Amino acid sequence: MRMDTHVSPEQIDKILNRLRRVEGQARGLQRMIEEGRSCEEILTQLSATRAALDRVGVYLITHKVRECLLEEEEASSEAAIERALETFLRYAQCLNSSGGAESD
Repeated sequence: MRMDTHVSPEQIDKILNRLRRVEGQARGLQRMIEEGRSCEEILTQLSATRAALDRVGVYLITHKVRECLLEEEEASSEAAIERALETFLRYAQCLNSSGGAESD
């Protein structure tokens, strides 16, 4: 998705601020691990970080769905609805596949 269509500078600032907060939370997680904090504390922070990142994703997917529908001359056109649903399903699939454990 290109962020230059139908997005105000305020919306871009909002997205970037949210991502900066997520970045800060990720750094906080690194510090917690380095400091030897308890698993419960780390997992709580990890959950909050993931939820914040998911909120960014939901914000972006909402924007994309709206963009797909507004780009069509008739918002209820089947092509616009199909594009919006495809975008949503790709994001939902990404959320579902990220829940698995990785082995290093």
